[in-house]
Amino acid sequence: MSGTGFGDSTGARGARAKAVAVLRTRSTATAVALVPAAVAVVLLAGGVTGRLSGAGWDTARGIAAACAVVVLLAAASVAATISRAAPALTPTVDLSVRAAPDLHRLVEDLAVRLDVPAPSGVALTPDCDSWLEDRSHPAHRISGARGRRGRAIEAPVLVIGSPFLWWMRVAELRAVLAPVVAGAGLAADPDIAAARRFVRGLDAAVADAAHPPRSVRLPLTVLAGRIARLLLRTCRTDAAEMERWVAAAASERAQGVDYGLRIVAQEQVGLAYAGWDRLLTRVALPAWRMGRWPSQLDAGVVSALTELSRRDRLADGFTSRLNERPACDLLEEPGTVDEAVSLLAARLFHGGPAAPGRHWAPVEWDRYPAEVVDHKWRTEAARIHRVLDELGVPAASGPGGPTLARVMEHLSRQPAGEASDGLAAALTARMARDETAAADRAAPAEPGGDLPAPVDGPPAPAAREGADEMLAALWGGDLVPPPLPLQPPRAGRDLLADHVVAMVCCTAIDAAGAAPGLDWLDGPTLLVDGERRSDLLAPVLSLVEEGDAKPLRVWLGSLGVRPESPVRLV
Repeated sequence: MSGTGFGDSTGARGARAKAVAVLRTRSTATAVALVPAAVAVVLLAGGVTGRLSGAGWDTARGIAAACAVVVLLAAASVAATISRAAPALTPTVDLSVRAAPDLHRLVEDLAVRLDVPAPSGVALTPDCDSWLEDRSHPAHRISGARGRRGRAIEAPVLVIGSPFLWWMRVAELRAVLAPVVAGAGLAADPDIAAARRFVRGLDAAVADAAHPPRSVRLPLTVLAGRIARLLLRTCRTDAAEMERWVAAAASERAQGVDYGLRIVAQEQVGLAYAGWDRLLTRVALPAWRMGRWPSQLDAGVVSALTELSRRDRLADGFTSRLNERPACDLLEEPGTVDEAVSLLAARLFHGGPAAPGRHWAPVEWDRYPAEVVDHKWRTEAARIHRVLDELGVPAASGPGGPTLARVMEHLSRQPAGEASDGLAAALTARMARDETAAADRAAPAEPGGDLPAPVDGPPAPAAREGADEMLAALWGGDLVPPPLPLQPPRAGRDLLADHVVAMVCCTAIDAAGAAPGLDWLDGPTLLVDGERRSDLLAPVLSLVEEGDAKPLRVWLGSLGVRPESPVRLV
């Protein structure tokens, strides 16, 4: 097929055959909707010619005509509902040609080498994946630099995982994107494009039926959703096979572009995914929970994976790659883009304000230990003492102020497990109340009004203007989808252990000169004389699980710290 660069390859033929099968489902549904009308036409024609005359035939003609009208109106309404349903659009950060001219040039050169249409745009997602996304539906618009609506996109947009840009080298990124860009060829095939639009419309109609936008449309929306669900079940296998054939054809087409380098680049994909996952769950999540968002997550990926290469012998050769040109050099302002993606990650994975930057405060990596780690520990230490007060636990003997000794004596006084379970349950309830209060305080204010800072969080200064503008341009002021939690809420003894660790760290900081730190792979960590102490969890678990305080007393003794030392709380 001219212009697609695939011709009659096996993958292309298989993809088109499956696309035709998907469209056949649409044609069958249309034919079924026309059956009552066809019956009515036959009966009417028989009456005109006199072959089907009589009172019985007149009644049949009236019933058939009425049924035909009802079915046709219902079918037309359902078809319109399905066609109007906007398919889900992945929240991304759009990169204009001005923001990333070299990246756009790389993508266009790939398209020329592959002999396929170039993607209509480039966008970044806070994830380790890349794909082509069709945004041709009228509801999908590219916003201008100041949030103005643009024209509808007709060609697919290339969505790139942002960690790839910071960790991969330029040649590696080109090799990874080659099979993705190659998919633009078959995306331009009329049958495949029509099949994809049909499936996306069905999927959107099912989603709208589950969450109808307007209550007055509920009956029609539910009907459209049921019909769409039935059609999806009918064509699901053919649609999946079509996409597999498209992927196979694109991979085959891209073999001539950096094929040898692609094997090495795929190793970097897996490594980037591992580092990104650790960075989000171990480093970003503690900050998000207290109302802060690390503003350079992608730069943090480089630090995390560099640390991994230092620790893991399997990654010894990866650091030599750092002498090559990183793919983020293809951006005009990498820092601004990183901030926009970092804020998008916070909102996607943890929720956040109704408008970009109105609640949360950004935090730089060099301020993370003092503004996130220390604040997190002292907040949790304060919470466990508030819970002890609620339970009526007396203060431990010693100097005035909250002490670790109070916690240790309570957990070791009763039979193993009893005190831990009671305190864990009370902590879980307290956490739920705190999170509810935080959500209430973070509720949208009146237009033009300021929004309060979240519970247990510092005052939120204005967010970075660059990231705000990029996100405002992306959504045009609309809300992002509900968050996708990275981890289930903490509860039970895990939550209790976290709070005891926080209390121990605060004691070590105030009484022994220790300091909060950041480990790129493990998150908040305690530094003693500049060295990370990774041996704290075992004695804490002995206290929480078994009620045995001796290992923790020995650990504290190694630092010259007495558990009776008072602790400063937030």
